[in-house]
Amino acid sequence: MTSLAYTPYDGSATPFTIGLSQLDLADWIEPDAGLAGYLAQKRQLLQTHRTDIFRAEPGTEAAQQEVLALLAEYLPERYPQLYAREAGGIDVAGASPVALQDDGMPPLVRAGLLVQDDLVIMRRGENGWRVAAAFVAFPSSWSLDEKFGRVMDEVHADVPDFEGGSRNADLINRMFDRLQPDRSVKRLNWSINWNDALFTPKPKSERKVPDLPPAASYLRVERQTLRKLPASGDILFTIRIYLDPIAALGTAAHAGKLMQALADQLEALTPAQAAYKGMLAKRGPMIAMLRADAAQLAVSAPTATGLSSSSSLL
Repeated sequence: MTSLAYTPYDGSATPFTIGLSQLDLADWIEPDAGLAGYLAQKRQLLQTHRTDIFRAEPGTEAAQQEVLALLAEYLPERYPQLYAREAGGIDVAGASPVALQDDGMPPLVRAGLLVQDDLVIMRRGENGWRVAAAFVAFPSSWSLDEKFGRVMDEVHADVPDFEGGSRNADLINRMFDRLQPDRSVKRLNWSINWNDALFTPKPKSERKVPDLPPAASYLRVERQTLRKLPASGDILFTIRIYLDPIAALGTAAHAGKLMQALADQLEALTPAQAAYKGMLAKRGPMIAMLRADAAQLAVSAPTATGLSSSSSLL
């Protein structure tokens, strides 16, 4: 039976809402067996796409160093099997060590080479909270070049129901203003992609939908956290990507319920929301597939633990 790390499409949350919950900082970062692979991809992208994945304003160096220091303290204590504090740096299981002292690499890049998460520093200015520094190796259909230096209303300008002046935009700005170092938050987001690439900077509206069946798609889940940095007063936004082939739903616990819930959420999307998620052309076939396979599972229950041989997911 497949264990999916997160299933925010299970009906427990509604798409295109803020959906924040309290974050226990003991569980701030969640490295797993894929750690070395993610970090290797980050190092490769720094060689080939550095200006696409790292940007920082002058004057953010102290905040970057604060992020690095927080991770250097947290990771070896929380995950001693993966991280070890050594003289001048952190040893990472299966990956290259990361220097804690200046080695010519920006502190935020070194911090990002410790974790699977992407890291974004938000700073308050006259017009609101803006993207002041970021190491984003695994963007979900957005460009750091377009978002860097922008305030939240501009960052979310193309997101349905989050544009400037919307209720969600107002709530986000107020939440950022009120966030305190002793109260961190998290949220989940999901989308459907047509490959398992982590680095997907091109907006879905600009990507050609491949001629592939719904069964070839991947569920892309973002685990996001927000915490106020006590020294700088900036806010650190972390984004961790989880990728699962949609066929994994068929071998998950409560598979039929998950399929029905995902179909319901896709069906409930407005045209603008479906277009933003890149699902306008594929939504109908995806819903039909999910409902058909959920019905097949119901017929074959209770002995079935996965998809039947006639399932369209195979």
